[in-house]
Amino acid sequence: MHRSFLKFLPASLIVLAASASAQNPPADATSSLAAQSADPLLQTAEVMPLAERSLLLDLARSGERLVAVGERGHVLMSSDGKSWAQSANVPVRSTLTAVSAVGADVWAVGHDGIILHSGNAGETWEIQRRDPRGAGTVAAGDEIRQGAPLLDVLFSDPKHGIAIGAYSLLLTTSDGGKTWSGSRMVMAAGAAAEKPQAPADDVADDAQAADETDSAVFSEEELEIAMEDDPHLNSIARTASGDYVIVGERGAFFRSSDQGQTWTGGQLPYDGSMFGVIGFEGQHVLAFGLRGHVFESRDLGASWDEVATGTELSLMGGAALDNGGAVIVGANGVLLKRASASEPLSASTFNEAGVIAGVLPATDNNDLLIVSENGIRRIQPK
Repeated sequence: MHRSFLKFLPASLIVLAASASAQNPPADATSSLAAQSADPLLQTAEVMPLAERSLLLDLARSGERLVAVGERGHVLMSSDGKSWAQSANVPVRSTLTAVSAVGADVWAVGHDGIILHSGNAGETWEIQRRDPRGAGTVAAGDEIRQGAPLLDVLFSDPKHGIAIGAYSLLLTTSDGGKTWSGSRMVMAAGAAAEKPQAPADDVADDAQAADETDSAVFSEEELEIAMEDDPHLNSIARTASGDYVIVGERGAFFRSSDQGQTWTGGQLPYDGSMFGVIGFEGQHVLAFGLRGHVFESRDLGASWDEVATGTELSLMGGAALDNGGAVIVGANGVLLKRASASEPLSASTFNEAGVIAGVLPATDNNDLLIVSENGIRRIQPK
């Protein structure tokens, strides 16, 4: 599987690979011990000289420090966005897909259901949650969710946070991550019925199609996947008014206006997956994903308008700018930017970055920090 699909379209592909591994146990005790020693949950992350150029999937600002996360448990830190140092105290080697920070407190989530916490802006880390496959007793019907990857995390303050992932998994905490409560976000039958069901393609065929498509441009046939009541949840955002929006697989989204206590499901006017969402002032949100699709709502998803992008490349990450401005990044180094909500998105390309997973504005000028399959870079868009 190409690295560029580790976080995005991939939730289904990641889980498929993990499931195949779990269903094919080692043949003897020796191989079992070898497999255990190779378990990323049981190994600390290696300090590597080229970690800055490895697959990185997300970054966040923790006080005056920047923290980026990615494959093999890599965590990189910087005070200026130019020089980076790798944390030598990450207790797992699992791929870390997302990071969120409030002051010096930082949380990272990833494969194997892992949640890590740092209380010193990324210097040292502790495990708050892990969910290895085959461990302990699993409730009937939840087997498929065991070990499922977490794909995003968001803390609104040092105590309250939400983590989301594959198979509609949603975790919440009110004590800074010391304990997590799990629930399953279910798409209401009515919302699912609003979209015509496509034929139920074999998941393996979908995985093969993704594996063979480096440009992240997909045909309509490749996107034909039957509607599920438990779509993978890819991204979560919070508006300035405190409302939450989650976007996910096959055009599904969920919204909450009571600090995440209750959620209402809905369907975007496009049944392809959304990989990211940005929250602005009031109930203003911007969702983006497959084939360059971007949708904007000013009423927390009660209605959506499509935003022209001029690209069919999949869009993976984004960040808010002042006055409703936004920057969105994606496959083949594509970068879309608008200075305010009233302006159209303009495109530029940074081919050397490859698939760009995340972006964050620098604080000292108009530069942007991007993380991608080729590491972290500081760029200046047109």
